[in-house]
Amino acid sequence: MSSPFLDRHSEGQHADCRYAGALLTRLHAGTKLLADRGYDTDAIRATAIRAKVFANIPPNRNHKKSFAFSRFLYRYRNLVERFFNRVKELRGIATRHDQRADNYLAAMKLFSVRLWLGRYEATA
Repeated sequence: MSSPFLDRHSEGQHADCRYAGALLTRLHAGTKLLADRGYDTDAIRATAIRAKVFANIPPNRNHKKSFAFSRFLYRYRNLVERFFNRVKELRGIATRHDQRADNYLAAMKLFSVRLWLGRYEATA
């Protein structure tokens, strides 16, 4: 089983925001989109508005229009960043050796549980 989102690879010289549109179509109304300035495009903001999603993206300095932005919510984006930095420690997951989407998803879930257990084991 192949996922259209896992099969897309962006070249190093292309911005990731080019591929964000396909992912944003799966957002549910009422959710919050946390992203950095690299994703502050008119297309992403328009997609978020159509999906009734709050896009908490810091505005680029070159935007003449201002947008609602919560610094408090933006701090939660750091949790996601730190998770992906931990994922990069595992070579098999970071370089995506599993070509099947279901195997890759299973590896991500196992790694997530391992991180979660390790965090709570250290505090016990």
